[in-house]
Amino acid sequence: MTINILFVSITIKQREISLEEELHNQQVEKLYEQNQMRISTFMGNH
Repeated sequence: MTINILFVSITIKQREISLEEELHNQQVEKLYEQNQMRISTFMGNH
């Protein structure tokens, strides 16, 4: 029963995110991944 309630609350929370927020989150995640690649490349060269 607790799992079902938790699942419903997660589903409701996901719907509260607006399209703008989702696009922003995707952009932030993409930039974060790019920076991680740069850091690993930099650390690998030195």
